[in-house]
Amino acid sequence: MKKPSLMLGSLVLALGFASTSLLADPPEGKGKGKHKKNETADAGASTTSLITAGITASLARQYALDSGVKMGGYKPLPPGIQKNLARGKPLPPGIAKRPAPSAMLGQLPRHAGYEWQMAGTDLVLVQAGTAIVADVLKDVFR
Repeated sequence: MKKPSLMLGSLVLALGFASTSLLADPPEGKGKGKHKKNETADAGASTTSLITAGITASLARQYALDSGVKMGGYKPLPPGIQKNLARGKPLPPGIAKRPAPSAMLGQLPRHAGYEWQMAGTDLVLVQAGTAIVADVLKDVFR
């Protein structure tokens, strides 16, 4: 009489293990697991840790004019690269970036660990170690 109950207990135990393996996440990179959701949540968290420029594009343009920066001599970025120049993303590869004019740097807000760069006609605040874009001030040098 003990054999059927032992077999029934073993069967229940085996089914319990089988059901937990069926509910497990698929291997990384396979299937429609929770991985995609977590990746987008992590990406959003990285942009919230970035600071903002602390000034507007029009104020930065005024600083450039006041410091004698020649306006109109800069070409805007091509549309494909311009679209990829966004907060939270790394600087696009192949972008013609230059440090912001030194005469203008004294008037711009200073943020530890960040640097001001020019990209086409835009003024960009970039995280120094990672080259992640913290803020983009559009058409400052147009």
